[in-house]
Amino acid sequence: MSGHEIQIKSPDEIKSYAATIKVYTRTGDKGTSSLFTGERRTKDDAVFGSLGTTDELSSTIGLAIAFIEETPAKQLVAQLETIQCLLQDVGSNVATPLNSKSQIKIKRTRFDPDGYHCKQLEEWIDEMSVGLPVHRSFILPSGGRAAAALHVARTVCRRAERTLVPLKDDIDKETMMFVNRLSDYLFVAARWVAMKQGVTEKIYVHQQGRVTEFDK
Repeated sequence: MSGHEIQIKSPDEIKSYAATIKVYTRTGDKGTSSLFTGERRTKDDAVFGSLGTTDELSSTIGLAIAFIEETPAKQLVAQLETIQCLLQDVGSNVATPLNSKSQIKIKRTRFDPDGYHCKQLEEWIDEMSVGLPVHRSFILPSGGRAAAALHVARTVCRRAERTLVPLKDDIDKETMMFVNRLSDYLFVAARWVAMKQGVTEKIYVHQQGRVTEFDK
């Protein structure tokens, strides 16, 4: 395993500790929360909007995993779990603005400096694209429960990307690149899962009954 790869541990592999940390802290009761740097901002700050959307994206991927585990496409689960871990790293990068005084924390939360994870997404996309039916029309979110869940994750990913735009000067450029590529990955993954299940995807048909094709 290379230094870039993430190993997902099962609950049995993780040592159990007595619960000593309370879930609630009461520190956010007045509408503020803390960045990784310790700086406190109001909860409607753009940083927390982005963190919340990234969390929503990971949760949506978790739902998709639950559906995929019941299909012939369950080999995709390992990739999706890796992506969930990387989204945690995306959040750490967002929560540590580059203009912060703590260079130690900025270095600690640096995201994908050599572009490995973005390149890995591209490789996964290329692998899944082999054998996929060529789509010449707009594909509607469909293809069964697992595929449809991945389409939902794709749309949440696009929203997560939009929340990063106002923060682009305070985050690593690789963070935006990764999230942008992730939406492409989720689109292809949805199509691949549908194909593995033998479910026909639905395509857009104009209200007058004509099918719009890209090459016409």
